[in-house]
Amino acid sequence: MNPNWRRLILSMAVLIGCAPLVLAAEDTLTKEQMKEFLLNAKVIKSSQSKKGVTNPWHLVLSNGTTTHDGSFQSIDEHKPSMQFGNGQVEYNFVDSYKYNIAAYALAELLGIEDMLPVYVERKWQGHVGSLSWWLPVKMDEGERLKKKLSAPDPDAWNKQMYRVRVFDSLVYDTDANLTNVLIGEDWKIWRVDFSRAFRLSENIQDPKDLVQCNRQLFAKLKALDSNDLMQKTKGYLTKLEAQAVMARRDKIVTYFNKLIAQNGENAVLY
Repeated sequence: MNPNWRRLILSMAVLIGCAPLVLAAEDTLTKEQMKEFLLNAKVIKSSQSKKGVTNPWHLVLSNGTTTHDGSFQSIDEHKPSMQFGNGQVEYNFVDSYKYNIAAYALAELLGIEDMLPVYVERKWQGHVGSLSWWLPVKMDEGERLKKKLSAPDPDAWNKQMYRVRVFDSLVYDTDANLTNVLIGEDWKIWRVDFSRAFRLSENIQDPKDLVQCNRQLFAKLKALDSNDLMQKTKGYLTKLEAQAVMARRDKIVTYFNKLIAQNGENAVLY
């Protein structure tokens, strides 16, 4: 056989043999491996999204073995006051990528980080921002409602949404909207984009959102320690912002305890 053909065939065999390994590695990455990838993989392609207020960047990254996409958001805006189109004014306005990282850190403390994409802080093209793992999404909640689609398992869907609502009540996001709730092929729900969260209010935005709570999440909420929160979110939340989280935590726990007293534990916790 011609030596050149032999080398070509061997090269193709190596490539074919390696392809499944690349896919398997990507499919089985742990969250720590995802963080390492997002922090160190090379950006090989980029495009800016027209969706959302902050216009995040869609990046394609590769480390030579694995190729995956990410979402980069570098906004870090602080204003004494901000007037919105509806005439509403918010004082001490902040819109920051740092809250994405703080939200993921808080979710890790509560054992619900599977509800968010992995977020890390990274510098790209001279800007520091949050870089998140690109999710296998088929639509957002706004699109689902527009198409009048329903989850095949309403109970499982509701339980996911209850977790989202508890977390939203805890982080106090003033820009929470339907495009920030993403839905996967298997009807898995993810909550993304927290750049306008972590306000200083110690109140729950809408107590009516608190209907039921996952038992493990409720236990983690009760056990949440302020020192752990401060350490985990250092550099991303101020002391006052962390204190506001703990104050809202107290009110969320109190609210659920009242529901349990009124309706019974099995009607509130699942």
